[in-house]
Amino acid sequence: LALSSLSNTLAVNNSGRWWGIINVASSTNLLTDSKNVQLVLDPSLQLLSRKQRKLIRQNPGILHSVSSGLQTAIKECKWQFRNRRWNCPTSQGPNIFGKIVNRGCRETAFIFAITSAGVTHSVARSCSEGSIESCTCDYRRRGPGGPDWHWGGCSDNIDFGRLFGREFVDSSEKGRDLRFLMNLHNNEAGRMTVFSEMRQECKCHGMSGSCTVRTCWMRLPTFRTVGDVLKDRFDGASRVIYGNKGSNRASRVELHHLEPENPAHKPPSPHDLVYFEKSPNFCTYSGKMGTAGTAGRFCNSSSPGLDGCELLCCGRGYRTRTQRVTERCNCTFHWCCHVSCLNCTNTQVLHECL
Repeated sequence: LALSSLSNTLAVNNSGRWWGIINVASSTNLLTDSKNVQLVLDPSLQLLSRKQRKLIRQNPGILHSVSSGLQTAIKECKWQFRNRRWNCPTSQGPNIFGKIVNRGCRETAFIFAITSAGVTHSVARSCSEGSIESCTCDYRRRGPGGPDWHWGGCSDNIDFGRLFGREFVDSSEKGRDLRFLMNLHNNEAGRMTVFSEMRQECKCHGMSGSCTVRTCWMRLPTFRTVGDVLKDRFDGASRVIYGNKGSNRASRVELHHLEPENPAHKPPSPHDLVYFEKSPNFCTYSGKMGTAGTAGRFCNSSSPGLDGCELLCCGRGYRTRTQRVTERCNCTFHWCCHVSCLNCTNTQVLHECL
């Protein structure tokens, strides 16, 4: 979440109006994060639900973690789609991702999943770092775990991260329609991806590094790993419809659910991303659709893939220009402690979509 100025108010709302930035400041409830960026949370603006405000009050220090998780998620979204027609554009406004979040397409599914994962990942990590007062490391994995290793150390608290993420992110979703079910499903898919990619790490103990015994703990995946997995699931997302099993009491828990649009396809798993609406082509600007188009985007003239000029420019063609770039090069370290570099000037050839 790009906190570009001290007058930006952090809005943490996962409804149709989405996560966003409101350029209104308030002197009340002012917090400052580790980078001295002021985060203003003003309950009178009604940007957070009552439950969300309560969760923040109950967990001192967690607002900064949520903010960090959202920023990480947005950066990852932009990186994963950097070569696509839709490149996860954001803006400084109340709807940071634009109108795309009001649709039921694949891109919306990814946005909800990656931001939900970002909050879960950041909160779980913050617990083990001790920056949230209401949680610590996950110490439940203790004692012997194998013939030559045992549990110990500080495991990242993924359970707290998932629980908080579910209560905080999902609390703004209201109703029982298809969009409600889609958003909740993709939120949970993001959290489950963080959980399923947890890995065991160990430290050796023994004389002269013999590693006769290892102490192990569970560590969060890198967020790049989470982004890669969710990007794969974006490519294989399931198109769904609204299902209704009836009104008998026995099935009331699963009364409203998602079904594959094609009856021949298997139902989506909890890890899959789901959508119900075809995506725009993202080739041209549309204020109604909220698409920026690809005019002015840089493309790769030699690539047959999605980043190639033919596909990225949607057949409109491209212009080629050159620019001279000066960079530091041939750097040498001198003892002690100085680095000297030369300035090298290169000519770059750029291709820009028409």
